[in-house]
Amino acid sequence: MKHILVTGCNGQLGNEIRLLSAKYNNEDWQFYFTDINELDITDRKAIYTFVEQNHISIIINCAAYTAVDKAESNAELCELLNETAPAYLAEAVASVGGTMIQVSTDYVFDGEAFIPYKEEYPANPQTVYGRTKLAGEENVIRSCAGSMVVRTAWLYSTFGNNFVKTMIRLGKEREQLGVVFDQLGSPTYARDLAQFILTAIEKGIVPGVYHFTNEGVCSWYDFTRTIHKLAGIDDCKVSPIHTADYPVAAKRPYYSVLDKTKVKQTYNIDIRWWEDALKECIKEL
Repeated sequence: MKHILVTGCNGQLGNEIRLLSAKYNNEDWQFYFTDINELDITDRKAIYTFVEQNHISIIINCAAYTAVDKAESNAELCELLNETAPAYLAEAVASVGGTMIQVSTDYVFDGEAFIPYKEEYPANPQTVYGRTKLAGEENVIRSCAGSMVVRTAWLYSTFGNNFVKTMIRLGKEREQLGVVFDQLGSPTYARDLAQFILTAIEKGIVPGVYHFTNEGVCSWYDFTRTIHKLAGIDDCKVSPIHTADYPVAAKRPYYSVLDKTKVKQTYNIDIRWWEDALKECIKEL
């Protein structure tokens, strides 16, 4: 029987996994959903105790410090959650012969490329967030031989705060918006990512680093225009602006497109076009 610990269960991805888990929760799969109140992932002893008492065989780590700009002035907490905690989780599950899925980010790259990033492309993080997430990847791979790292980007869902919900709210509140057009990436519906993770467990985890986003490419400007179109917002003028026109603490990658060839071939999956996934999400909001 698979005993699966999902950390960070109150976040976007954790909530989506909980939603989908209903169709897997049977005599072969048992899920344990935790957040800070149920399990402090910065407490090494608490993790080992939880893993042993609940016979955990797989950990899906959805917990992370994801406030990219705040991380620049809060590096210590970011390191604790994104570097140290994944190492504790990986060590604990490896000690009982289990495996781990670590969710990571496009921010491990510098965003200076012009063709989609493959998994083996040299990492070069430009932010505290990216640096700590890369270190977290390395800690998990080093501590748990059978682990899988899944990098994603531009995540949104029906749960929590995210770009899609923010643009819908602003589109209703304002007559005009300026959105950057010179940063390119692939939006990712967290439900599709959650489904992939569960499919990987079902088919059998193949250790390594993988990239997963929805198919296709757009700018934040294109993304916003499409969000408004699908949400029926037609009285807000959205204008393209440069990255320089919207100063933030953490440097944003100009190019975040991830190559998904490896994940599609390894697990024999099809991935939806980003606009089809977005359409489904907005219908549920």
